[in-house]
Amino acid sequence: MTVTRDPAQTCGRPVTIASISFAPDKYSLDEIAQWVDRCGEKGVDLIALPETFRTQNGAPETLDGPTVTTMAGLARKHRTYVVCPIDRTDGERRLNTAVLLDRSGRIVSLYDKVYPYWSEFDLEPVVQPASAGPEVYATDFGRIGLAICFDVNFPSVWQSLADQGAELVVWPSAYSAGRSLQAHAINHHYYIVTSTHNRDCLVYDITGERLLYARNEPANISYVTLDLDRGIYHENFNLAKRDQLLAEHGEDIEIEQVLPLEQWFVLRAKRPGVQARTLAAAYGLEELRDYKARSRRDIDDMRAAAENDQPIFA
Repeated sequence: MTVTRDPAQTCGRPVTIASISFAPDKYSLDEIAQWVDRCGEKGVDLIALPETFRTQNGAPETLDGPTVTTMAGLARKHRTYVVCPIDRTDGERRLNTAVLLDRSGRIVSLYDKVYPYWSEFDLEPVVQPASAGPEVYATDFGRIGLAICFDVNFPSVWQSLADQGAELVVWPSAYSAGRSLQAHAINHHYYIVTSTHNRDCLVYDITGERLLYARNEPANISYVTLDLDRGIYHENFNLAKRDQLLAEHGEDIEIEQVLPLEQWFVLRAKRPGVQARTLAAAYGLEELRDYKARSRRDIDDMRAAAENDQPIFA
């Protein structure tokens, strides 16, 4: 299945993602590699695989083990990024890790699960919680963040991804989560794409809208094209700037969606070669996530000043 943002899927900054979902420990590495190879042949930009899809009940692997090595070869063959989650051993530590491979097959980012699930502490050795939070990596198509399964229940992980400017979050998991993920998309305004043991895929928009739910047996392979250049804005302090932008660049940019109850609107490019978010920024429009972050900082500063008996407004 393919989902696109027609009629402008080639406008802005499109990225095509393949999500492969299947139950763990049921398929050989060769069988999984065939699925990845098939997705790569379609010219996708990113392929996502589910949480610890090979070694859930076996021994952990190193980064130079067979799973990462095989997927790195396929990333290099098809010039695509791959999210390859593994049960990882690192010296004395065991970690639940999502490995991000770039188009050359090189490891460019590692995300170690911040919140392992309880059963992971029953393993021998136990899965260690990550000592640091998530990091966002700048790919050639946009800024990608990673979170894994039980992390969905802890808002600090998702706030950190937003604070680092994530535009897309890939979430490998054992289960589907649903509304918990939707809440993070609504609150932080990045796309979320899943790959799960449940043989399903969910995709959420920057507005929180569910763009896709697909489930198939024995494996689900979903394709989705997303425009990372679509921007979401609050009406506060933006309307006059927006109207000027549209008056002067109506052939380049349009209002794709208005959400009146939230007082939000979404802008997108109408033709290839136009970067809607860059042009909007040139007119002084502040994206919704930035507006909320600035509000939080400034109000915290005012609160601190008040607690110190200082004038709130100098």
